[in-house]
Amino acid sequence: MSELEAEPQSAEVLFGPRIDQARAFTAALAQHGEEWGLIGPLELPRLWTRHVLNCALVAPLLRPGVVGDVGSGAGLPGIVLAIARPDVSFVLIEPMERRVAWLDRQKTELGLDNVTVLRARAEDAGTSVALDQVTARAVSAFRKLIPLTVPLVKDGGELVFLKGANAENEITAAAKAIRTHHLRDVEVLVLGEGVVPEVTRVIRATVD
Repeated sequence: MSELEAEPQSAEVLFGPRIDQARAFTAALAQHGEEWGLIGPLELPRLWTRHVLNCALVAPLLRPGVVGDVGSGAGLPGIVLAIARPDVSFVLIEPMERRVAWLDRQKTELGLDNVTVLRARAEDAGTSVALDQVTARAVSAFRKLIPLTVPLVKDGGELVFLKGANAENEITAAAKAIRTHHLRDVEVLVLGEGVVPEVTRVIRATVD
């Protein structure tokens, strides 16, 4: 079994006074993630850098309000962001029963009273509260995420999707969906340069 990556110095910078919760979540993911089918066996040596900090870098982009995390899975980014931003309410949307159980467990063990876990597919989520923003990570291509998530967001709300190095190409491929669903100010943000070894790329767009 590979060893868990040592905590990078930047973790305490990104989480501040909430670092102990981030440590507890990372330790739980390291201990149970493979068993629960949440992460692969090769992820432990890069769990902090590639997964936890990758998500934490997005925290400053969030507005006080209600943020939905579609396909929340292991809690990346939903649980990480809920730790980093206690002033924001999160709805973690996940269809798989086992992953919902994991998210509920983390919510309880970490004392995250700003988290609600909803077992549903994005297209069936139909929350009674219009979301201010929606996040997603490693769920689907941008062009496929747009029709799934735009109906969940209030006018003027934002899509904030964590993406890889191919983000600009994903925007190009989504041109038709962008027009159809009235997105504006579609951009790629590169976060974490000089802070972490692997930057985070985010596609951000406003819903009209």
